[in-house]
Amino acid sequence: MSGATLMAAPGPARRAKVAAIPGFGLTFGITLAWLGTIVVIPLAALALRPWELGLFGLIDSLSDARVLASLRLSFGAALLAALVDLPLGLALAWAVVRMNWPGRRLLDALVDMPFALPTAVAGIALTALFAPNGWVGAPLAQLFGWSVAFTPAGVAVALMFVGLPFIVRTVEPVMRDLAKDAEEAAATLGATRSQTLRRVVLPALAPALLTGFGLAFARAVGEYGSVIFIAGNMPMVSEIAPLLIVIRLEQFDFAGAAAVGLAMLSLSFGILLLLNLAQRRLRRSRR
Repeated sequence: MSGATLMAAPGPARRAKVAAIPGFGLTFGITLAWLGTIVVIPLAALALRPWELGLFGLIDSLSDARVLASLRLSFGAALLAALVDLPLGLALAWAVVRMNWPGRRLLDALVDMPFALPTAVAGIALTALFAPNGWVGAPLAQLFGWSVAFTPAGVAVALMFVGLPFIVRTVEPVMRDLAKDAEEAAATLGATRSQTLRRVVLPALAPALLTGFGLAFARAVGEYGSVIFIAGNMPMVSEIAPLLIVIRLEQFDFAGAAAVGLAMLSLSFGILLLLNLAQRRLRRSRR
């Protein structure tokens, strides 16, 4: 075909890429702007404000014996409360999901009580219960000589109260979706209930338990309203770090208050990071 020009057949038309979410770029930009406004900027201000004291001033502010005692109480009581809530939350979740008894729905509703109850009301109620003349505090004082209210033990009790629902509500959906086939197979092979719980159920619930533990700890370490009534607020004894921040703000020591807040933020971030790494390792080991 002399003089004729062979024209290549046009290839298949490119298909236009359709985003799964319409307006993804706009919504993503709005999300980032909103996140920066309510999270990044306040945290950046918290991280920068203490440096007005200078490096040595910041070290002196955080090395104060009163600050160290309050941080030790806040984090120690939060860790203790989360550890105590762990088996209690597992038992409550088991009673709500796996057991059928007349008071199950009432118990399920009571688990959410710390979510709905104002923290100040919770603090007053716990103080009335565990005071030396309270319904629970009086028998403990008479029989065992234990004082709960206005001591560090009262701080731990208040933190256990506010943190327990996080473990129950984190474990509950995982337990509902947990198939009973593995438990039945273990029972068929001759495993006892304790062996089935230890080797089949708990490994499957371990990531959820760790997540609930982290949520309970994070909630407890910054708790203020329900603690100040039952703690007694004695410096070096039962004074929590959030209360010390409020005291420094009332004294117009904004940099010193921000220094305590920065210390709490750093410690909480480090502990939650370790928990997150442990949770990832648990999930990988189950694959």
